Amino acid sequence: MDLISTLVINGLATGMLIFLLAAGLTLIFGLMSVLNFAHGGLFIWGAYTGVWSYQLSGSFIVGIIVAIVTGLLLGLITERLIIRPVYGNHIQQILITLGFMLVLQEFIKVVFGPNQIAVSPPAFLQGSFYVGDVIFIKYRLFIIILGLLVYFVSMFILKRTRIGLIVRAGVMNKEMVQSLGINIRLVFMLVFMVGSAMAALSGMLHAPYSGVIYAEMGLEFSILAFIVVVIGGMGSFSGSLFAAILVGIAQAFMAYYVPALSLAVNMLLMTVVLIFRPQGLFKAKG
Repeated sequence: MDLISTLVINGLATGMLIFLLAAGLTLIFGLMSVLNFAHGGLFIWGAYTGVWSYQLSGSFIVGIIVAIVTGLLLGLITERLIIRPVYGNHIQQILITLGFMLVLQEFIKVVFGPNQIAVSPPAFLQGSFYVGDVIFIKYRLFIIILGLLVYFVSMFILKRTRIGLIVRAGVMNKEMVQSLGINIRLVFMLVFMVGSAMAALSGMLHAPYSGVIYAEMGLEFSILAFIVVVIGGMGSFSGSLFAAILVGIAQAFMAYYVPALSLAVNMLLMTVVLIFRPQGLFKAKG
C-alpha cells in the first residue's frame, strides 16, 4: 500500500510539471487557435536561465523569477516575430514553430554549452518525511501544491475577473470586442506571454526534479504536453489538469513496473481517447 501511495505521489508531481507546460499550450491554442510547437523551446530556456540564476545567486526563488521573466520575454518575441505573420494558418504555424524550436534548442548549446548541468533542490526543499507508512518527498510535494495554486489562480482570473471576461469574449467574437475599443490583439499577445511563462516555470521546476538538464529535453517533454492537451480536450484548462494527472500517474506506475513502456502507455491513452472521444475528455470551455 505504501508503494502504491508513493507512486501516486510521484505521478502527481510529474503530472503537475506536465500540466504547467500543457496549460500554456491550452491557453495559446484554446484562446488564440495557435499551434505552437516551439513551446518546448520556452521550457528549456526557462530551465537553463532559471538554473543559471539559481546557481549564481544561491536563491531558488530568484531562479524561478528569472525563468518566468525569460518566458515572458521569449513569448513576446515569439508572438510578435514568429506567430503574428501566420495567424489563421495552422500548417504554416506548425512548420515555422518547429523550426524555431530547433533554433532555440541549438542556441541553448551556444550560450550555456552542450554538456548536461546537474541541479539539486534548494536546502529547504530537500529530504522527505513520513505520514504513517507513506513517504512524502518535500520537493515533489512543493511541485504538487504550486501546480494546483497555478490552476486555481488561472481559473479565478479567467472566470471571475474583467480581463478573463475580455479574453473569453475575444475568443467567441474578437471583432465585437475590438469594436468596444479594446485592443484584442494586445490581449492575445499578453495571453501568449503568460502561456510562455508557464512553460518556462515548468522547465525551472523540472530541473531539480530530474536532477539534470540538457538541451534536448524540451522536445521530449513537449511530446507529453501535446498528449495531455489532446486527451484533456483542445482548449480545456481543466481538461489539461485532469489529463496531466492521468498521464503522470500512468507513467509513474509503468516506469516502476514496466520501464520500457512508460511512454507507450501515454500514446495508448491518447489513441483510445481519439478513437472513442475525438474532442477530448473535456469540452473547450473549462
